[in-house]
Amino acid sequence: MDYEQAVDSNGKPYLKVRLKRSHLLKSSLLNKGMAFPYSEREAFGLLGLLPPRETNLAEQRMRSYEAFQSKSSDIEKYIYLRDLQDSNETLFYSLLCENIEEFMPIVYTPTVGLGCQRFSHIYRRPRGVYISYLDLKRIDKIFSNPHFHAAKVIVVSDGERILGLGDQGAGGMGIPIGKLSLYTACAGIHPVHTLPVLIDAGTNNPDLQKDPLYIGWPHERIRGEQYDALIDAFIHVVKKRFPHILLQWEDFAQQNATRLLEKYRDQLCTFNDDIQGTAAVAAGTLFSAINITHTALRDQRIVVMGAGSAGSGISQLIMRAMIAEGLNEKEARARFYLIDKYGLLIDDMTDLFSFQKPFAQDKNKIAQWSCDKSQTIGLMEVVKNVHPTVLIGVSGQGGIFSEAIVREMAAHVERPIIFPLSNPTLRAEATPENLMRWTDGRAIIGTGSPFANIVKNGKSFRVDQTNNSYIFPGVGLGLISVNAKRVTDNMFMQAARALAECSPTKINPENNLLPPIKSIRDVSLAVAIAVAKEAIASGLADDVPDLEKNIREKIWVPEYLPYQPFTK
Repeated sequence: MDYEQAVDSNGKPYLKVRLKRSHLLKSSLLNKGMAFPYSEREAFGLLGLLPPRETNLAEQRMRSYEAFQSKSSDIEKYIYLRDLQDSNETLFYSLLCENIEEFMPIVYTPTVGLGCQRFSHIYRRPRGVYISYLDLKRIDKIFSNPHFHAAKVIVVSDGERILGLGDQGAGGMGIPIGKLSLYTACAGIHPVHTLPVLIDAGTNNPDLQKDPLYIGWPHERIRGEQYDALIDAFIHVVKKRFPHILLQWEDFAQQNATRLLEKYRDQLCTFNDDIQGTAAVAAGTLFSAINITHTALRDQRIVVMGAGSAGSGISQLIMRAMIAEGLNEKEARARFYLIDKYGLLIDDMTDLFSFQKPFAQDKNKIAQWSCDKSQTIGLMEVVKNVHPTVLIGVSGQGGIFSEAIVREMAAHVERPIIFPLSNPTLRAEATPENLMRWTDGRAIIGTGSPFANIVKNGKSFRVDQTNNSYIFPGVGLGLISVNAKRVTDNMFMQAARALAECSPTKINPENNLLPPIKSIRDVSLAVAIAVAKEAIASGLADDVPDLEKNIREKIWVPEYLPYQPFTK
């Protein structure tokens, strides 16, 4: 480590720093820029390396925000913020936390998708760890780097299914970097504890393969035993090097996401945010919507457009909540109608994934429907026959919730709950503005991507973005605060319920389903406490006295501490 935390005789924290001169200025974790006071400039050999004026963090935020606003496009703003993160992380996070509502769509969805697509062309400085198939025998050596010693949270992707954009190869590193920046901004996990990882198993994106500037391994993606050997070697080293790490899987393809989670979930503290985080935020938002409809969860009829790992994960978590309300498992499963590119899942289909099979509808039940069953049973036919109360989209098919489909749903439900959750924005199944118009203002809406305000009851109304950032940062904070050994589905159930408890609809049904993003740290704290309690109750974590105080003490506030030269 380049520094050690210490406390002075008055009980105030400071850092004992080993680096000096330009090496200190080049450390993103330690650089203060012009905010170095003259005493530290002299002590660390910085005299003459900085302009003469001393400044402070507030003034630096003003200068940085002005520079941010001067950028003419979102991708230029993304590049600017990434550069700032790589030069001064305290300033970056101070700026991000102060402007979280404005900056989140730049740091993460939807702009991060474009950042991944252009990653090789906007690459500046190294961040995180790249593990390619060529490194199969060197993974242990790579992670032996002492720079990674403080890591507590890893987000890993193989870049194959980036948002709704497909295979981005090594450019997928933008996702772990972006996710971990939200761990810090939304839950206060210190950036020194975060480590982004990209598993480079090649790419099947022909544009990347022929791009002379592509930074990754320009090889066709490895599959089967080769791929599994690479992942297994990575996990083996991680377990040995970081025995208490929290590992989050992110944006793996459908054929790998669920099976990798199932393979490794009992070996270390790990979860898949696309499956479990998405499920928890969708469930938490649905619990909040019921405050408006005043209908029991067990009575909902739920249609999910997109039967991949995300759609099945959402269904699985909500189903468990229905069972907790008194339904048996068969009754609960029957209330879900999942649709993929081949139509409604039916139990006589022979090519279903294991995670889809529990939600395949009984063919005898479907035989009673009034539709042409010799053809694929699509979304419109399902809506006509089911009269769903809830319509969820995780399909990545922009606009698939058509006017005809939405009007058909709204004709049979007083307050239709509609969640077009796909991102980035162009992949959303419908826009909130259209949903309000097609339902005569009756729709209860949650989106996966950010949208401008809509008009509701004649007033401007914030669109609820059911962003996973309401869940995974708090989950991470709770897990690492109690040294959790494993992650269970019930922890995500508790996270969903904690989110619902934060819903403004608890006070007034006319309010938003979700709190504003500006209060995200309060939400993350509530989620962290709920998850930590469940981890302790399950015997999977340390029993920590005064749990809330313990968690609060781990929340990092981005501000400069005094430095002193390190002496043995």
